[in-house]
Amino acid sequence: MDNHQYPRHDVLCLDMRSFYASVECIKMGLDPSEALLAVVGDPERQGSIILASTPALKKKHGVSNVLRFFELPEDPEIIIVKARMQDYLDVSLEITKLIHQYAPREAIHVYSVDELWVTVDGMKSLYGSPRQIAELFQKRIMDQFGMKCAIGIGDNKFLAKVVMDIHAKKQADGIAVCRYEDVERLLWPVPVEEIWGIGRRMMNRLNNMGIIRLGDLATHPLRFLKKRFGIMGEQLYWHAKGIDLSPVCGDFTGSSQKSYGHGITLLEDYGEQDIYPCLLDLCEEVCRRARDSSHIGRTVHIGIGYTKETGGGFSRSVSLSSPTNLTMDVYKAAVSLFKRHYDRDRCIRRVYVSLTNLERGGVLQLDFFGQKDRQFRLSRTMDDIRRRHGATALLRASSYERGGITLERSRKVGGHYK
Repeated sequence: MDNHQYPRHDVLCLDMRSFYASVECIKMGLDPSEALLAVVGDPERQGSIILASTPALKKKHGVSNVLRFFELPEDPEIIIVKARMQDYLDVSLEITKLIHQYAPREAIHVYSVDELWVTVDGMKSLYGSPRQIAELFQKRIMDQFGMKCAIGIGDNKFLAKVVMDIHAKKQADGIAVCRYEDVERLLWPVPVEEIWGIGRRMMNRLNNMGIIRLGDLATHPLRFLKKRFGIMGEQLYWHAKGIDLSPVCGDFTGSSQKSYGHGITLLEDYGEQDIYPCLLDLCEEVCRRARDSSHIGRTVHIGIGYTKETGGGFSRSVSLSSPTNLTMDVYKAAVSLFKRHYDRDRCIRRVYVSLTNLERGGVLQLDFFGQKDRQFRLSRTMDDIRRRHGATALLRASSYERGGITLERSRKVGGHYK
């Protein structure tokens, strides 16, 4: 395959190894590579998820991040730590600032709290080759934060990310390189489920087509992939050949907003009466975000998931007569959908609300008596108070009911306690 027509960059993908666990070890003065430490979302709940574990704990007991707290082996040497998301966000920000000392802000794309891409085009005369720059970043992160970092190097973001996931984490020095010429040798033998962007559901669909490894995907006729998966099939095909035309520098947040959504997995089973305060809190957050961005939406969508014992749920939407970003408008539509489709014999464990079919400008259709205008001005005043004094500075009475979720969520960052 002739790759000369495709852009070539020097892109590094950095991944902080066992990030949450490493941060906790450093806070306690422990060596992240030797300590047996597990970070748990909420140690007071036996069913809480293990968010991270140190390499030593993984090696000794095979602990993975999908286990529950009660599944940890009984070993007195294991240290259990409650997750503190604000600490991890603070360290992540400091790591980004460190990289910014070497690369301009527009060359850095933060992917998650423990991963980022950085494009180092044109930096050879200052800091050396891409590998030398990767080694420099590893040393600086180790010296300043005391944690290890795996780095993938590629011609684009996809190659850098995939070679980091597949090969860099297994290398002694934690660095791996994949250029266009290396794709067939390094990536094609890899099972498709190990490739970034391919989940279990997609894996099953590909396997049913006889596509087991990435090489099978790269050599599969493009027209069949497009017919089966649409635009996603075309993207999978080109990624399998190592081609990724997404921007490596610039504004990575400039894509237009398609919807505003907010959801929660409940800590206990909810019945019908409990769910209404929860729905109202979710609608409040969705509409607040829409108002902040001067968007109004015409379609309200809700998703309900029942408990694991019964399974199932439903996902429904309704279009409004006029677009809105007022909480009570969206809430009334959500309640109507819920009452119409809810199976009253089942308990609820997951709830999701979104506002879609957006329009820009935030201009509401006013009613004859001016109620909409007053509601909008009141909503903006409430938003302003919360922005200045915190999310719990002004709450609806329903938020204090059993089903309300705003008070509990205000104590958390990213779904876990600060």
